Amino acid sequence: MGLLIIVLQFFGAAGLLLGLEFNIILIISSLGLALLMFLGLAVRIKLKDSLWISLPALFYMTLNAYIFLEAINYQHFF
Repeated sequence: MGLLIIVLQFFGAAGLLLGLEFNIILIISSLGLALLMFLGLAVRIKLKDSLWISLPALFYMTLNAYIFLEAINYQHFF
């Protein structure tokens, strides 16, 4: 399971870089990473980890959600 998460994070990061040129890839990648971080945060909450330990997942979830919303509003698919 850990290897799958590593691969998904790698492809998400590569998608964000490619998304600088192709908006649709940016939308898909940022949404995928935001969901991945949301699930990571949910696991941290379920394990009753402290806020300090959960903060990176919360930060990256928020950052990717922001990127997703901005990419959706940009509407430049060409």
